[in-house]
Amino acid sequence: MHQEAPTPPATAELEKLELLFLLGLAFQLLLGEFNGRLADAGYGDLRPVHGLAFQALRPAGATGSELARRLGVTKQAAGQIVDDLERRGYVRREPHPAGGRRKLVVLTEAAHRHLAVAGDLLHGLENELTARPAGRADPGRRRAGLAAAAREPGGAPPPPLRPVW
Repeated sequence: MHQEAPTPPATAELEKLELLFLLGLAFQLLLGEFNGRLADAGYGDLRPVHGLAFQALRPAGATGSELARRLGVTKQAAGQIVDDLERRGYVRREPHPAGGRRKLVVLTEAAHRHLAVAGDLLHGLENELTARPAGRADPGRRRAGLAAAAREPGGAPPPPLRPVW
């Protein structure tokens, strides 16, 4: 039996929700739209955790331990991400400039192409959101407000954005 999609809540109903729920809902919806557009652009093989790893490896790469710290995951989890991305051709391991047994994980040209496409898609999505009547009010103020909400109490830098979705 076919079920109809649930009717989205009216704006007034959404405005009654707690801020954390609204932020989570907006994030989930935007991430889903972004991932769909990435898949349409030929990057259906990548997940959000891969994009976070790409950002954490910019600009000059990182060791596996550094990547784990930047992502807020275990060294084993970071190693699995690197192994997966290496198999897909998005990263490579190079000798560390400081020598020793450490390896530096760096992005390949394929990862840089992905980042360019992803950046264009994200900017396009952001432009679509700010073109809506509610977004036109003052997109800079909205961005500043979200940045302030993301700031740690006491002014400390925010923690890593852990890939838990």
